[in-house]
Amino acid sequence: MSPEASGRRSRVVMVEPALTQLTKLTANETHRLDRAIVAISVNPHLGTEVPGTLLRDYVDDIDGIRVIYYVTALQTITIVAYVEA
Repeated sequence: MSPEASGRRSRVVMVEPALTQLTKLTANETHRLDRAIVAISVNPHLGTEVPGTLLRDYVDDIDGIRVIYYVTALQTITIVAYVEA
């Protein structure tokens, strides 16, 4: 059962270069990013598929946030590979 069907959120893990980019964000950018991460953890299909990869690209034009991530097979873990604010 997927997290959105069960009402559960996936666990989010950030890897390089996302961690490096995170250290460069302001408090306001981090707050906006947090909202995007929560949205993705609840519904990992928000982003569009990156052709030829397992990656998804989520862009929130209102908050000016971009997150590139992939989700494990059971959709219990979301792995964030890149963030941009």
